[in-house]
Amino acid sequence: MKQDNPAASPPPVPSVALRPASQVMTLARMGSFHQSRLSFMRVLLRRLKAENWQFKQSRWLIDANGVGVATYEAIGPERSYTLVAFAHDLPAEKRSDRVIAEAWDATFTLHDGTISDADIERLRQNVPLQEAGRISDDEFVLSRANRSVRLFDYVRDCLAAGSQPDLAVIEPVGYFMRTTAVYGSGKFGAADRDIWANRPEFSGSFQPELLAVWLIRSFTIDIVEHMAAVKAPAKAVKLDPDIRRRIGVGNSTGLGMAPFLINHPSLIHAWINARETALARVRALAATDQAGLAGFLTMIAKAAKNAEEWTTDSPYQHGKTQSLRHDLVRLDTFVRGLDVDIDQPWDSIYRWGEANLSLEGQEQLVSLLLEEHGDLIDDLAIGMASDEAAHFRIDGSMPLSLLRQMMDTTYSWTKGIDYSQNDSLARVWYVSEEKLEPRLGERFEEPIEPYEQPLAPGHDAVRAMKAIDQWIENPARSGDDNVAMFLLKHPEHRHIVRRMQTVFTLPYAEIQDNTISAEMQPIDLLRCKLSFFGASKFDPRSDRWLRITMYQGAPFPDELAMLDPDSLFYPPLASTGRPDHERA
Repeated sequence: MKQDNPAASPPPVPSVALRPASQVMTLARMGSFHQSRLSFMRVLLRRLKAENWQFKQSRWLIDANGVGVATYEAIGPERSYTLVAFAHDLPAEKRSDRVIAEAWDATFTLHDGTISDADIERLRQNVPLQEAGRISDDEFVLSRANRSVRLFDYVRDCLAAGSQPDLAVIEPVGYFMRTTAVYGSGKFGAADRDIWANRPEFSGSFQPELLAVWLIRSFTIDIVEHMAAVKAPAKAVKLDPDIRRRIGVGNSTGLGMAPFLINHPSLIHAWINARETALARVRALAATDQAGLAGFLTMIAKAAKNAEEWTTDSPYQHGKTQSLRHDLVRLDTFVRGLDVDIDQPWDSIYRWGEANLSLEGQEQLVSLLLEEHGDLIDDLAIGMASDEAAHFRIDGSMPLSLLRQMMDTTYSWTKGIDYSQNDSLARVWYVSEEKLEPRLGERFEEPIEPYEQPLAPGHDAVRAMKAIDQWIENPARSGDDNVAMFLLKHPEHRHIVRRMQTVFTLPYAEIQDNTISAEMQPIDLLRCKLSFFGASKFDPRSDRWLRITMYQGAPFPDELAMLDPDSLFYPPLASTGRPDHERA
């Protein structure tokens, strides 16, 4: 890796300004984010490698029908964790990506420590039931997965015949199984976040969940190889490591995830502020050399290969992906013609991209600019978390006039929205009675408005500002102009007042868009969050749910000590699938 900044020196204070929230925090741009080296999967694998974690499959009690239990241990310097995987014989007619499904090909939990047979028996009675069962605070994650039947059967049959599968068949799908939920943080009896939040190995966001998914990936390989051996015990072979590495874990994600970005403003600020600070640090670098530009051109080529392999049936995403492919060709041409001796070359590349590329291309460029600068930006991953409880209290002593000024500043973007128009109020976020999951309905077509959830901060802020103005202008008012007195009379505005006092000093906390408009694309919310996880190959199946690939290209537990995970998250340029740094 080229070192543009000496590791011994502290990261500089950026001399390039961070991009303003008005530019970054629009749904169209957030829905164009790509995974980067600050994404949580990559942060996790760097930590596991640096701390020399050990891994082993401690049980494999799977029968010839592919039914049974397997366990995988992750053993760290201070603590261990065990993935418990239950394999099931699922009839084809019961296989579904829907959250309301009641049966799956496999179900999982992540257990705190080494697991006993008694705990496995307890979990056997609960984990396969998912929401209908209960785990304990000894478990951190509950999940389930279904097979991608066509690819699963294809690879099983290839291995049973003693041959390796074709990468051209594997790449468009990229997984043998896809999860339909990965629950944590207290759901269905799992440990509350407070139990593990201060453990160093889980610092950051969603680390237990992503550890579980990484171990699930190993199970998906093992079950395919097991079924191949059952089919042809004398002839079956294992997957070649170069091909195996191109298998990730699929995921189907719907509206249940969408409100997260709205409900956790301080956390979202932490994520995006880290990303924007990283970009500013790279853009501020005074110089690079020919090797630095050559490395960047390699990253462009990898991103172009990823874009070519990225398939989708969604017209919305297809158009964006086509633009990305064209953008990467143009970016490659521009960088090849760049004078290596110019001042702040990375800033020049970014500014050219901002002027010439689509939003999809611009945000891919942001991720590519970060790739080769780990020494400069990796420290930012530590700050990608938030103590949200600290923001729960309302400061009732705040003068109401000050609150009004703050709202006028923070929600100035709402001046461009006419909430008197039906199209600006078209949608209603609510919670379904059946699954207690977020849903999105049509305000003027369904009788759902009484069940509306507070997931339109802009609209709520406009209503609160109007109420505050009426309060201040009321001649009968007797000096009761602090927040507490206002909320005693108007408790319906408590949530937006609390939010205002939280987000005022956090520029990237608020999405500066109308989240209930007729034109709003919920898929943008999903994709933004999943890009921070480290997902790739976003494939919307509608405007409300999508499929993704997780950990495709990443090392497996038996490879982590020997490979650099950050070099593997884009597809290799060699047709063999071997990491580029291993090629002659």
